[in-house]
Amino acid sequence: MKLAILSCNGQSYSTRRLREAALQRGHKVKVLNTLKFAIDLDQGMPDLYFRQKHLSQYDAVLPRIGSSITYYGTAVVRQFEQMDVFCANSSASIGNSRDKLRSLQILSRHSIGIPQTTFVRDKKDVLPAIERVGGAPVVIKLIEGTQGIGVILANSLSTAAGIVELLQSQKQSVLIQKFVKESKGKDIRAFVVGDRVVGAMRRVAQGQEFRSNVHRGGITEPVQLDELYTETAVRAAQILGLRVAGVDLLEGKDGPQIMEVNSSPGLEGIEGCTQLDIAGSIVDYIAAQVNFPEIDLRQRLTVSSGYGVAEIHIPEGSEYIGKTITESRLREKDIVVLTLHRNAKVIPNPKPERELFAGDRLLCFGKLELMRDMTPKKVRRKRQPKIKHLPDLPVADEVYKESGTIESVAIPSETDGNDHE
Repeated sequence: MKLAILSCNGQSYSTRRLREAALQRGHKVKVLNTLKFAIDLDQGMPDLYFRQKHLSQYDAVLPRIGSSITYYGTAVVRQFEQMDVFCANSSASIGNSRDKLRSLQILSRHSIGIPQTTFVRDKKDVLPAIERVGGAPVVIKLIEGTQGIGVILANSLSTAAGIVELLQSQKQSVLIQKFVKESKGKDIRAFVVGDRVVGAMRRVAQGQEFRSNVHRGGITEPVQLDELYTETAVRAAQILGLRVAGVDLLEGKDGPQIMEVNSSPGLEGIEGCTQLDIAGSIVDYIAAQVNFPEIDLRQRLTVSSGYGVAEIHIPEGSEYIGKTITESRLREKDIVVLTLHRNAKVIPNPKPERELFAGDRLLCFGKLELMRDMTPKKVRRKRQPKIKHLPDLPVADEVYKESGTIESVAIPSETDGNDHE
């Protein structure tokens, strides 16, 4: 294949190793400076120029987009996607992972461990937010910080509030995150390629430093992940749409907690620690995928008038429970089941004889009008207030003993003009 590595630093360890690995396998490879592209747009003809010359044809692109050029870098990757060139990581997945808030928002709707996190803007919300994540100590993070920069541990409530207010006054957006005490000073970096972890290491901070990044002086040791940690790392990368990712996990008492998912993970630390050919694994994976360019599936499938992609939920009491996909007669209604989501599992292209259960979610393509009729109306769940039990007070007994009768006590209701929260 002919491979392009998008990198602004051709001499960095990661870029050099990827280039060497591609050449060793007989591929043609060029390192292209991401900032030297010009994006041309014309009807039906998306195109790229590099250093004022028309870009030749490439089979695949491996983006190494730095955080400082995220906007322009993802625009270049997006242009390659429109030209039907396979991109190891899509522009959307890079954008999702680069913003810590956005990535956690996406992960939060799935059954995957993340530290309790809050994001506030109003100064009055800072203290209540810190209390909601368990109080001090808390970790304060800049939304777009990298390599441990912009990550602060605040040991007291007043210190945390002061740091947040200071950063907000400087127009910085910050996250307030629960401090996972049992993992203080250490984390795990799992390197995900495709649907497997090709290498993992534990990073341990030195001295009083709580950040374990290698750039912060942390030391590393190879580690063999168990099934739970491996599955968590792969799922986190897949949820964000990344095929090549460095997934940072904390070892919490309740299992793995996703701290961050990096779309351009460095190779020097992981290869030096594990002595594995991580660069070779990346190149081999790309070579196996070059015939499958990135496709915006929803965009392509919704071009036809009246057709689109929708998710059908099978609730309790549904007529489809206990029936197979064939017996549901969805295909006769011009509806094709693409994937079946059951609990934390995703079953692609489910067989017609697969039985449907309550709680299943079917990702389908077909006539939107028919699928809309099958989708139950959304019911907004009301928040149930926490009921506090009254203490056992012997007041009524004492009144009874003194008077021989029990007097009725008027209890104010919400209609008595009192506000209740």
